[in-house]
Amino acid sequence: MNERVAQYRDKLTGYWNHFSKKQKTLLISTIAIILVAVILLTIQFSKTEYEVAFTNLDSTDAAGIINHLESSKIPYKLGPDGTSISVPSKEASRVKVDVGSQGIVQNGSIGWSSFNESSSLIGMTDNEFNVKYKSALNGEIEQLLKKMQGVNDAKVLINLPAENVFASPDEQEKASASVVVTFKPGYRPNQEAIDGYFNLVKTSVPNLPVENISLSSSDDTVMLPTGQGGQIGSLTTAVQENMALQKKFESDVKQSVRQFLARLMGQDKVEVLVTSKLNFDQISQKENLVTPVDTENMKGIEISAQKIQKSYTGEGTPDSGVAGTGETDVSNYPGSNTGSGGSSSEESSSTINYDVNRITKDIVASPYVIKDLTINVAVEPPDGQQTLDQATQKAIENILTNIVGSYLADSGTTYTDADLEKKVSVFSQAFYSTETKSSGLSLSSPLVWGVGAVALLAVAGIIFLLIRRKGKQEEVEEEIPMPLTPEFPSINLESVTNENQVRKQLETLAKKKPDEFVNLLRTWLADE
Repeated sequence: MNERVAQYRDKLTGYWNHFSKKQKTLLISTIAIILVAVILLTIQFSKTEYEVAFTNLDSTDAAGIINHLESSKIPYKLGPDGTSISVPSKEASRVKVDVGSQGIVQNGSIGWSSFNESSSLIGMTDNEFNVKYKSALNGEIEQLLKKMQGVNDAKVLINLPAENVFASPDEQEKASASVVVTFKPGYRPNQEAIDGYFNLVKTSVPNLPVENISLSSSDDTVMLPTGQGGQIGSLTTAVQENMALQKKFESDVKQSVRQFLARLMGQDKVEVLVTSKLNFDQISQKENLVTPVDTENMKGIEISAQKIQKSYTGEGTPDSGVAGTGETDVSNYPGSNTGSGGSSSEESSSTINYDVNRITKDIVASPYVIKDLTINVAVEPPDGQQTLDQATQKAIENILTNIVGSYLADSGTTYTDADLEKKVSVFSQAFYSTETKSSGLSLSSPLVWGVGAVALLAVAGIIFLLIRRKGKQEEVEEEIPMPLTPEFPSINLESVTNENQVRKQLETLAKKKPDEFVNLLRTWLADE
């Protein structure tokens, strides 16, 4: 057994001695690197990865979550600032669900769930209930505000006055609220979002008018609702939006004109300048119109008709004569008439009710009306021409006039053809010469110098690699020993007369020097 071990050791030693010094160093380094990589990978895959599950916690919520994790025997890591907690990634989802279902995270505010907690056995006094009710109401509003877009934190203080049973609802003292909101970094609320904050607080508290709500941000910026001086977007924002819209309109017109003329004159031969004036005033008007149904006869629809006719006939002496002409007559009364005869009377009346069309129109005009538009076009003449021919220039002017006229159709102003022609300008001019094109890249151009430097670096790198490779080949050739001519052992068989002595010498040679014995046999076989 020991001899076999010694043989293996000798073989390994012989195999190791065959390597050069550089090969030994390289082999040892490779094995060391592999071992280090295996160790690092084992540590990396065996360690627990943590994921941030809770952030922006106050001390109360952090303590509640830590207590829950410790009771559940779940490992955790508390952030350096104490406001974040990390748990193993595999259990992060389950921990979030467990903590959320138990209502541990309250963000420093309590809600209506506080009434579900155990209280004194003898009940609760009115003062204790009022304090607890106000705290719960403040907490609920804070939690609602924190769910709004852009809100990072909120603090609410509600003042609920005592109710007076002798006062009517209109005479009751109104509630008031003070709200401080902290927004997320980079978030700026618009007026619509601010109105949403006011509406949320107003509808959460009974008998709370909007004017009794004070809303401000953490940077001491007071916010007002739309009805109390707040504007839908600041003036700066509105101006920027209007300017952006005007530039977008001019860019679209410019792009359309350039694409159309480029198909006629060629690419890079047309330059367009567009100036416009837009009216951003939004007009709202209401019209109450009354029109007849029958426009020819100017009549409406008959909805009801009434006709009354009365007639009377009889005999007698009716009072007649001239009033107040007799001697005994009273002034202004008819005189007596001694004649006799019959009398009759007729009376008729008719009433017809008509109905007409009553039309109510609420018209809101678009705030984006094009009031003025001017298009200036520069065209490079074709090769061999100094200027555009008159027909081409006139055709381009007609095209631009039609474009301007179509845009100004709803401007509210009537433009004649002469007015539209004044808003269009076409002139021909060579943009740049052929020499300028050919000298686009000069020797002083930074691009040329950059390309040259990169080329030199590439050539230097290739030369360095070739020299280094050649040096390595020479070192390898020096380190590789030249094959030695095998020395074969010599056995003088003529001086040996006994075959046993020859056999013993051969056996001794085979045991002590097996390589030489094999070489000797090969030589004998080759000679034969």
